[in-house]
Amino acid sequence: MNNFEQRLPAVHADLATEILKDPYHFDFFGLGDEAHERDIENALIRHITRFLLELGAGFAFVGRQFRLEVEGDEFFIDLLFYHTRLKCYVVVELKAHAFKPEHAGQLNFYLAAVDAQIKAPDDKPTIGLLLCKTKKRLVAEYALSGIAKPMGVAEYQLVRALPEPLDTCLPTIEEIEAEFSQGLESEGNNHG
Repeated sequence: MNNFEQRLPAVHADLATEILKDPYHFDFFGLGDEAHERDIENALIRHITRFLLELGAGFAFVGRQFRLEVEGDEFFIDLLFYHTRLKCYVVVELKAHAFKPEHAGQLNFYLAAVDAQIKAPDDKPTIGLLLCKTKKRLVAEYALSGIAKPMGVAEYQLVRALPEPLDTCLPTIEEIEAEFSQGLESEGNNHG
């Protein structure tokens, strides 16, 4: 879900839509679905090369917890990128839970601040990407409908479900632990 067609020139809207995926697959992080935002952010940084590949071509990493100061108050963008083909900054905010309309307001604020404080005159408008654990399409659509800045909302998946046949062929954690315990017991008996 995004508002790129309404907020960007057609050429840029098409390219921005191409770069926005939904969902993003972060199963290479090794995190479970209960991971917190900071855990996800830390994993993104540890695996920055794979994360950039998942985002797609043209993304250049600018910073993590990128500091903005507005009237003496500090604000921190989760991740800041520059897109070389779009010629614009891309603000990425992570949410470890479902999308809420107020997330769009926070992201809109960050986009306005980046446009005012960081963007060069020849850069295109900054784009926002809100990555949430889940989203309801209509809630996201309504939240973005009145926002003047270009932004998208996408889901991420930390764990990809295994295909059914493979899932039933793999041992459970309990079976692995039992096998491991039996192996240790028999090893202890051989050395005793």
